Amino acid sequence: MITRLVSRLDLRSTIFAVLITALSLSLVYSLSFQFGHADVPIAENAELVQPLGVGESAPRFMVRTVADEPFEFDPRELERPVLLISFRGGWCPYCNMHLAELRHVLPQIQSMGIDVYFLSGDRPEILYDSLKRETREQIEGLDYTILSDSDAQAAIAFGVAFRSGGTLLERRRIKGDDVADSSMERHGVLPVPSVYAIDKQGVIAFVYANPDYKIRLPADELLAVATKLAR
Repeated sequence: MITRLVSRLDLRSTIFAVLITALSLSLVYSLSFQFGHADVPIAENAELVQPLGVGESAPRFMVRTVADEPFEFDPRELERPVLLISFRGGWCPYCNMHLAELRHVLPQIQSMGIDVYFLSGDRPEILYDSLKRETREQIEGLDYTILSDSDAQAAIAFGVAFRSGGTLLERRRIKGDDVADSSMERHGVLPVPSVYAIDKQGVIAFVYANPDYKIRLPADELLAVATKLAR
């Protein structure tokens, strides 16, 4: 009797474990499907990210505008080629330098019929205010469309999201940077700064994703990418 009872309990435990495993796998699959990327969507560090590559379909994702309105990127409905340039946030000095440098080629790129979107980890209401004053002055009057990826959807979708850890967050707080509700504080997630060129068919034509956040794609190389994309 006792042996039968133990066997039944073991069977129930086994069934329960199988159900939990199946549910977990289903959740991972649904997240991967939703975000458009692979098995482990968030890497443990920047060196382990697995960005989507050239020839793959760009993922669909949702970000927010500076007015905190939803902005859906759907690669199936593109009317023009797109350059997506992700950066960590206005608190990052290297991001500020990169945005300021790209102002020299942005008008020329846009004149080729290419849409350019900058994806920031900052929340919508500080997308511009978080940038250094010099950067804001340098890009003033240019058509810089900066979108908020503070939920890290785009970073996860493209496979460039990684766990930042608490040390960096604490350093930024001590410096007085406004990182509240950024992707770094909300989820402990940062994007590897990256550039994605996407053609009108929604296919990735170029990728630059460097785990070393200090090294960015130079403006002249971005212009060369855009020229090729426009053709």
